[in-house]
Amino acid sequence: MGVQQNTCAVITGGSGGIGIEITRRLAAKGLPVAFTYRSGSERAAALVEEITAAGGRARADAVDLTDRDRVARWAQEITAELGDPSVLVHAAGPHIPMVHLSKVSPDTFSEHLNAEATAFFALVHALLPGLRVARGSVVAVTTAATDRFPVRDGLSSGTKGAVEALVRAFAAEEGRFGVRFNSVGPGMLTDGMAERLMGNADLDERAQAVAMSRIPLQRFGSAVDIAEAVCFLASDKAGFITGQKLNVDGGYTV
Repeated sequence: MGVQQNTCAVITGGSGGIGIEITRRLAAKGLPVAFTYRSGSERAAALVEEITAAGGRARADAVDLTDRDRVARWAQEITAELGDPSVLVHAAGPHIPMVHLSKVSPDTFSEHLNAEATAFFALVHALLPGLRVARGSVVAVTTAATDRFPVRDGLSSGTKGAVEALVRAFAAEEGRFGVRFNSVGPGMLTDGMAERLMGNADLDERAQAVAMSRIPLQRFGSAVDIAEAVCFLASDKAGFITGQKLNVDGGYTV
């Protein structure tokens, strides 16, 4: 990944399991990093300390991504301090319980759609001028469930599917400015949201065994697996890739 002067990497959800690994790798490549968190203030502070101790630049901010005015102000702040974004990774998203769609109210679905797709749109809208200047790369972390549907995961796949549609639309429109848009679809992981689902019994041992039986590699992935895929798509090595989705799922969607 070639590091341009006066540019930075922007990561949402930087204090989550996947976000931490992505932020670490982008900082290690020499990019100043700015990341958001919702409630993980201690993890965010520890990550900033880790990066700065290694000689990098980092800032963490509590940002409600559904607050469009706050997102716009934050975008202006980080651009003024760190430069235009050459990389934008959207790894934030609400915790989504596994539940049949028949038990999801329209209000709940609307709330999650706002937290997923509208938040992503507002983020891109705020940072697009700088992305054009830097000819940057955008990667959205979505889900493999939009390609192979696991029952009770419609609240996630239905709303993240809207994010993926926006990724393709932005890729088609912004390529003329040199800005690339791609997405990464995590499968079952041992950390991140899957870890929380296991912890609160949304995914009990039987459900985990069923999920494992559908993965050709016969193991769950990790946040590191996702971070490596994200950083590849964000890098110059993927300079002719845009509008695509890379599932990192052990073969679940084959």
